[in-house]
Amino acid sequence: MTAPVLIMGAHGGIGEALARRLSAAGYPLVLSARDPSTIQPLAEATGASAVACDVMDPESIRSAVESAQAEQGLAGLAYCVGNIVLKPLKSIKDADLIDCFRLNTVGAALAVQAATPALKQARGSVVMFSTVAAGQGFGNHAVISAAKGGVEALARSLATDLAPEVRVNCIAPSITDTGIASSLLSSEPMANALAGAHPLKRVGAADDHAAMAAFLLGPDAGWITGQVFPVDGGRGALRAKGQ
Repeated sequence: MTAPVLIMGAHGGIGEALARRLSAAGYPLVLSARDPSTIQPLAEATGASAVACDVMDPESIRSAVESAQAEQGLAGLAYCVGNIVLKPLKSIKDADLIDCFRLNTVGAALAVQAATPALKQARGSVVMFSTVAAGQGFGNHAVISAAKGGVEALARSLATDLAPEVRVNCIAPSITDTGIASSLLSSEPMANALAGAHPLKRVGAADDHAAMAAFLLGPDAGWITGQVFPVDGGRGALRAKGQ
């Protein structure tokens, strides 16, 4: 048996799409969520194990990683946990910043810290998730941009610390049709406007990001580390016609 890949935040969205893609490619998987009952159907469909993990609790992170690793170590860690916090500066509370940073940045750092021995044993790979807003000045994005900017810096730093045994990369999506974006996409006019802001004229799909994550976790990306990959319909580098 080969070492498994641990997907943290496998309940819906990108984590679920990644689990289905990796399972189809034959990877053994361990899936985590705060409530493992929410991912049990996915675990059964992908032949994965399901473990509980509250990424706001350091001990829960360590326990989940310990439960996930096999004798061969861990072949990969995908930290697919995230949120979208949109507030104008005048409305931001210190708890908004602290909680967002803990969820997105601290959780990722502690997950990799806990998994490092197992990842080194299997010469594994790590994938984290940022946002196009970390590199662009979008209004009302101060909370999430600050936290995800930290994720990008973390990925580069950890890629240095863990080389040559472990590769660490980051994906920066734009708005994607997942549960955490439902409030932004539930209005048809808003959804159309957001799609039109991208040169490719649509919002992202979870599998757009899962495809890149699966590549980065696999052997074909064996000489890639310390990078942030925009998977954003061109929004970060281009301007849509008429914008």
